[in-house]
Amino acid sequence: MAVKIRLTRIGRHKDPFYRIVAADSRYARDGRYIEQIGYFDPQNGVENATIDEELALKWLNLGAQPSDTVKAVFKAKGLNAKHAGVEDKKPAKKAAKKVEEK
Repeated sequence: MAVKIRLTRIGRHKDPFYRIVAADSRYARDGRYIEQIGYFDPQNGVENATIDEELALKWLNLGAQPSDTVKAVFKAKGLNAKHAGVEDKKPAKKAAKKVEEK
């Protein structure tokens, strides 16, 4: 199952409002999703999106792939840096152990 972090539209006609969700990539855009991560209102801008950082980092660490728009929202909120910091620490520990063994 390929999990994507993407937007689902819930706004009315000509007034979009989106949920940020983790969903199986085979499901319809506005269909079933696994877990809701936050909200995004494009009229208020990317900076004002509401995101549960703990859930977002959980799904990113589990290998979920964000859509391009969600990547931009995460970048504005600083989640990309937090996620990259978590990933960078893991290989550094392995490299340190290999150096100690030699």
